[in-house]
Amino acid sequence: MNPEIVLIKGTFAFYSVAALLALCYLFSKQERLSLWMLRLMGIGLALHLASFGFRLHAFWQIPENRFFLPINSFFGALSYLALAVAAVFFVIEREYRLGILGAFVLPWTAIGVGAAVIFADPAIAGLVPALQSYWINIHPMVLMTAYAAFGNAFGVGLALLIQEHQIKSRKPSELCYRLPSIEDLDNLNYKIIVAAFPTLTVGILMGGVWAYNAWGRFWGWDAKETWSLITALIYAGYLHMRFVKGLRGRKAVYVSMVGFASVLFTFVGVNFLSELHGYLSNE
Repeated sequence: MNPEIVLIKGTFAFYSVAALLALCYLFSKQERLSLWMLRLMGIGLALHLASFGFRLHAFWQIPENRFFLPINSFFGALSYLALAVAAVFFVIEREYRLGILGAFVLPWTAIGVGAAVIFADPAIAGLVPALQSYWINIHPMVLMTAYAAFGNAFGVGLALLIQEHQIKSRKPSELCYRLPSIEDLDNLNYKIIVAAFPTLTVGILMGGVWAYNAWGRFWGWDAKETWSLITALIYAGYLHMRFVKGLRGRKAVYVSMVGFASVLFTFVGVNFLSELHGYLSNE
């Protein structure tokens, strides 16, 4: 069997168990669950990197693919996005030591890899001329890294909504005392979005430059381009309401969640519609 497929299936197994442990840790005081969650995520991340390495080696066996990254397919894009979500989570966890938030973030890694394994075709093909550019090593990676950060922000926002519900409840559960405060969760959600928004903006601008080099126009209102712009405008609206209007807490989280819904549609749904960016439209 292809070693890449063996490794990616192993990655899916470790990510899934780590996500399950994170969910169990929500309702348990056993710190070892959090420790094992991080250990298994680390193993899964190592397997994931190894799988990506095998894919890169196979990708480079095709002459026109030499020195480009294998993210031109839905399988490759899903795999990298899940890898980025896991990596961003580790950065946040190292900084804030909030293991309990793994329950709201790590399932995305398992879902991403699982979708790649179950639904996407892992076959490798040669790049078409328009994609044989150094921009393919930069533009998609920057955008998907921003998407991964927004996925982490979504998890933090979900935790905030649960915490607010707990506090307003007449009989809050023990979970209320284990989750960070609403203010801390709100600030963390904001910090992640503040870091991710410029990354998203730069990624979109890079796409415009690449489009100009490849097709002679900066913007063509392709479905992918349009929804990327909509996503950026939603998060810009969130930042505006935060800075100017002082919007915080639940209402701010709702806006950020609408932004993440747009991210998901931009990454998955639009691919059925886009002629130039259609992983799923067979274009």
